[in-house]
Amino acid sequence: MSSLIRHVTIDAADPYVLAGFWAQALDGSLADDDFPGDPMALVTSAGATLLFIKVDDRKAVKNRVHLDLQPQDLTRDEEVQRLLSLGATLQGDHRRPDGSGWVTLHDPEGNEFCVERSAGEMAKD
Repeated sequence: MSSLIRHVTIDAADPYVLAGFWAQALDGSLADDDFPGDPMALVTSAGATLLFIKVDDRKAVKNRVHLDLQPQDLTRDEEVQRLLSLGATLQGDHRRPDGSGWVTLHDPEGNEFCVERSAGEMAKD
């Protein structure tokens, strides 16, 4: 029998604050027992469960693993704007004139993640 991924764990300087960003980004929720200052915070969403743990080391290099998001109800470009309004920052724009490509963003602690086109946008190809 194989193992299953229970959740993706992300190091954070402030787990509660970073988990709050990701809860909004993924339309998820923080665990009922998570509070500011906690050493861990758990976000549950329809697509994934993310565990944020406090570490004292600051992020210094590019992530070896990152999340790729695919919007469900918005276009890629609308989702990028929504995430920017939540506190993400633009890292790289890899959109192409034909509509393909993706956008790389940083979460509030500098972790990279990408936003791809929605399934509806991809179906138009």
